Amino acid sequence: MGCVSSKRFSRSAPAHEDPAVLASQTSFTVNEVEALYELYKKLSFSIVKDGLIHKEEFQLALFRNSKRANLFADRVFDLFDLKRNGVIDFEEFVRSLSVFHPKAHISEKTAFAFKLYDLRGTGYIEKEELRKMVLALLDESDLCLSDSTVETIVENTFSQADSNGDGRIDPEEWEEFVKKNPATLRNMSLPYLQDITMSFPSFIMHSEASD
Repeated sequence: MGCVSSKRFSRSAPAHEDPAVLASQTSFTVNEVEALYELYKKLSFSIVKDGLIHKEEFQLALFRNSKRANLFADRVFDLFDLKRNGVIDFEEFVRSLSVFHPKAHISEKTAFAFKLYDLRGTGYIEKEELRKMVLALLDESDLCLSDSTVETIVENTFSQADSNGDGRIDPEEWEEFVKKNPATLRNMSLPYLQDITMSFPSFIMHSEASD
């Protein structure tokens, strides 16, 4: 990184969002953080011009349509909104995206994926939650499967993951399931985060299209 770039960033962002600090606490390099800041600025001014990412702007990034309701988009937004205040600031943006960096530890990716499916935040994944997320992901990908096929996916997942047979998947069971089925996390790594020359919508949509 160059000193000029770092100083330019510091003048346009709060001190706690300094790229060196965020780089030291995430999987990103300083240069990657600075590139993300340029993407963040464009996204955070796309609809509501206040320098924060609102849900409509996040949906615009995911679907190129701010009005398209989708459980997947809502869930990811909620997980990115670490402060639970209805918007995503730059620090939250970087920290959350860091999970998708190819160099992020597998445990981080596993935990994020678990939270994605744990819709009610109970610390367990239940069949209805898994069913809803499967349907949401299919809708996001414009794919259509029969009800019986979706049910088969849910039942097969639980037959493998629910080792104690209590009808729900806990974090430990999920971790073991992921170890045996690494393809479960195939969308949790975005190679473009190591070379951020594309737009935020592009690398998110590429990941989902490869599902």
